[in-house]
Amino acid sequence: MGETFERVFRRDEDQDELFRSIMRGIEERYDAPWYEAVRAHAERPIINLHTLANSRGKSTMNSNWIRDRAQFYGTNLFLMETSATSGGLDSLLEPRGPLKIAQEKAARAFGAKRTYFGTNGTSTANKIVIQALIRRGDVVLVDRNCHKSVHHAIMAAGARVRYLDAYPRNEYSMYGPVDLRELKRTLLKYRHAGKLDRVRLVILTNCTFDGIIYNPKRVMMECLAIAPHLAFLWDEAWFAFAHFNPTYRERTAMGAAAELEAMFQDPDYAARFEAFSAEFGAEDWADDERVLNTPLLADPSKARLRVYATQSTHKTLAALRQGSMVHVRDQNFNEKAFSDAYNTHTSTSPSYPILASLDLARAQVELEGYKRVQHQVEFAMSLRQQVSGNPLLTKYFPVLGVGDLVPAEYRESNAESYFDEKSGWRNFAKAWRTDEFVLDPTHITLEISATGLSGDTLKKYLMDKCDIQINKTTRNTILAMTTIGTTRSDVANFIQVLRKIALDCEERARNFSKIERSIHED
Repeated sequence: MGETFERVFRRDEDQDELFRSIMRGIEERYDAPWYEAVRAHAERPIINLHTLANSRGKSTMNSNWIRDRAQFYGTNLFLMETSATSGGLDSLLEPRGPLKIAQEKAARAFGAKRTYFGTNGTSTANKIVIQALIRRGDVVLVDRNCHKSVHHAIMAAGARVRYLDAYPRNEYSMYGPVDLRELKRTLLKYRHAGKLDRVRLVILTNCTFDGIIYNPKRVMMECLAIAPHLAFLWDEAWFAFAHFNPTYRERTAMGAAAELEAMFQDPDYAARFEAFSAEFGAEDWADDERVLNTPLLADPSKARLRVYATQSTHKTLAALRQGSMVHVRDQNFNEKAFSDAYNTHTSTSPSYPILASLDLARAQVELEGYKRVQHQVEFAMSLRQQVSGNPLLTKYFPVLGVGDLVPAEYRESNAESYFDEKSGWRNFAKAWRTDEFVLDPTHITLEISATGLSGDTLKKYLMDKCDIQINKTTRNTILAMTTIGTTRSDVANFIQVLRKIALDCEERARNFSKIERSIHED
């Protein structure tokens, strides 16, 4: 109970203590200890006799040639440059002061037992986790379409890789996630071969670049039912914001791990498992098809929850480029192995501005994360509706929905769209409760075949001519995303540009028709 409630108040009692408790909670969340330490250090009159030539900005400010360019950065960027080995600030490799507290606050905010800051992106975060968990010869199950950092890390670790095939969407030149049957089928093959104990880690991307999201709780539950020793690495590079909305949170690695941990400690779940075991016996386990088609329950006396999530905080929250976090809920956590891996891949000279921005990003979402994520979703739905509700835009830029990107066999809800005027968000809530895969509405994929342009060509046009950056393209799609920083003006301007392109396409079509008629008449 202590993790959920700190104190109980009654409505009919004095409210002074309630007010003070609320204010204390706000102050705790607003406090950014590492940012404040860096800021205080920057304000000190420090004499620099160590190796950072640009500490305090003196090498730039005293230059006859580049002094004017320092105005672009601002003096504070240089004032915060220092070295942990010179004293005055905490060390990322051995945090004992404000940086340690900042990471503890981040763990609380993101629902982890431990959180580690990274200043070289999720690419390095993935390498840290994989090195910490894998030894030479271990078997790792990996989505074939994972980030390239995963391939590099597995190769460096000397692991034996079993690639998992995700379902394809060939008409849009993209892949979805790996379905649960593929995971279970692969684990059963190792079990039949007597090599299940060699399978140490499952690595999956949640959510995918195109916005397809797993049901991590179901995946981990059923995998642990077959192999209770498994560890899981969820690459959530695009999903750092998700913990701060209750619907999204259930489909995050940390949210699912917390639920499973509570379930495995609950006597009611133990009774459910006993009933399941009595009904699903040895003959059933020997029948692969029956195992594949049955929602399995893990043995709470054997299953150990070993869950890691790597997040690009800089992608969807207010951190600077390369700012990432590793979140951990591992009941068998090996601190030495993780520390060795962390020290291997983490610079002894990390960027203090990046670390400070991670601290501030945490503070922001603790205080206003729910509101920001709500706006993010609302702007995404507004963009979708403005395109879908306009015949001209729909002709040239149809929005791909969950029915286009997630095959029907993975949609128990049968939802083709998450929102309509009659039922509102009812489809959204139902689908996110039941479906194996769901679509994050903040990832907006537009099909562009009717424009006659390729994705790369349109992306270049949007950037060079319209000052609009988009994320991913295929030969016939472009992907736009809303974040907690998106504004109504951003959406309105994007819609205007799409309308202009559509009108240009209409004009070209009319001119082409005139040429065709002219040729026919001749």
